[in-house]
Amino acid sequence: MNITTENILLIGSLLLLISILAGKTSYKFGVPTLILFLSVGMLAGSEGLGGIHFDDPRLAQFVGIVSLNFILFSGGLDTNWKSIKPVLWHGISLSTLGVLLTALSVGTFVWAITDFTIYEGLLLGSIVSSTDAAAVFSILRSKNMALKANLRPTLELESGSNDPMAYFLTIAFLGLVVNQDQSLLSIIPLFLQQILIGALLGFTFGKLSKMAINRITLDFEGLYPVLGIALMFVTFSATDFLGGNGFLAVYLSAVYLGNQDLIHKRTIMRFFDGLAWLMQIVLFLTLGLLVFPSDIVPILGLGILVSVFQIFIARPLAVFLSLSPFKMKTRRRWYISWVGLRGAVPIVFATYPLLAGIEKAHMIFNIVFFVSLTSVLVQGTTLSKVAKFLHVALPKKVKKISPVDAFLAEGTKSLIREITIPSDNFSVGKRIVDLHFPRKAIIAMISRNGKFLTPNGATQIEEDDTLIVLTEDRKSIEAVYDSLQLNMEQDFDDE
Repeated sequence: MNITTENILLIGSLLLLISILAGKTSYKFGVPTLILFLSVGMLAGSEGLGGIHFDDPRLAQFVGIVSLNFILFSGGLDTNWKSIKPVLWHGISLSTLGVLLTALSVGTFVWAITDFTIYEGLLLGSIVSSTDAAAVFSILRSKNMALKANLRPTLELESGSNDPMAYFLTIAFLGLVVNQDQSLLSIIPLFLQQILIGALLGFTFGKLSKMAINRITLDFEGLYPVLGIALMFVTFSATDFLGGNGFLAVYLSAVYLGNQDLIHKRTIMRFFDGLAWLMQIVLFLTLGLLVFPSDIVPILGLGILVSVFQIFIARPLAVFLSLSPFKMKTRRRWYISWVGLRGAVPIVFATYPLLAGIEKAHMIFNIVFFVSLTSVLVQGTTLSKVAKFLHVALPKKVKKISPVDAFLAEGTKSLIREITIPSDNFSVGKRIVDLHFPRKAIIAMISRNGKFLTPNGATQIEEDDTLIVLTEDRKSIEAVYDSLQLNMEQDFDDE
């Protein structure tokens, strides 16, 4: 069956529905949703039951780039700066040096056991050098697990920030394969250009995006997420046009925005969370359709060797070396090594050699697909068991809840406080978004002139307003009074 204009909506909606139902089932058995989505795509493909013929690497790459933008942006918005600050350098080391060491070791191994040139081997190593955050945390959530110390923030930071490094290495070594007369040292200026411009423009566009969201008055709340999409793509495309790493810029911009006060922030975050899931499903389905299972069979032996080396040697070596400057228990290093799942990102990057038309492009793509599949099957299905074996999992009774999940969850606020704004208070005439309220407090309603109104970030405070504030604890109440520059002592005299 060929995909046409007439049947694309029907086919697409059915595949989405099947994938969602399959993903729901996978939680019960601990099978990563990635496997289910890919399997649905493969079953619907030209060699599967659906018989849909799809062999367009360029379209698959476009879908991959768009999807990765949404996934990285959503991940950045969910990244809490306070949680990652203690492990910032751990994450940076893993997402840069760790990725580089993985690429070099896997690439050298492939070069040693095959007829690949050293640059072709390093290209393959670069493609499989990044981890997949979606697969990792879907498994952790399905098992209701929490991790000791700062393991989870470390894994979140690495998973969210290592794709730019892998992308750079893929492009760099692909250039060396195509132009073999170039020196290996020629990629150093490209690396500095990509990282420095990407980081600079990421924070710059983050600040500009905050100004745009908070200062542009839109008539409908639903338009603010749309504005966010436009700003996200402007960040990526402008950075890429100027020679920087667009993926890095998108992620850093989102991290900055996620830790700022924004109008309709909860609406924006929920919107991008849903879109990120949609893009993951679309991405995995597309890659599943692109794969021809019969082409995997000839490379099974080589694929197994590369997978075993990557899981048991390359990843642990990269983790232990990149974390060597930091104090961390050995069993935690081993767990980080095990949480090195390869997922959809390497498969997307494997389309670049296909489009470049290099000799071993199809072989590289099939090996990468097999390595990613094996990694998720072997590591993804055993994350919870390995965490318990290494004693890095927290008991359920002391499970830590993500600050973002706690903030967005319904019914988590336990304290209610009515605060009346005096006429001489500094907040009169200011928007709520400019008051820098604590994250664990929300203004549920405002009583004004005998009427109640539901506020949003753009609502201006007026004199004699009574704010109905919901918080979790007394500390949050104190922070609310500090934000309003009010004395709270008299309000608590009767307690």
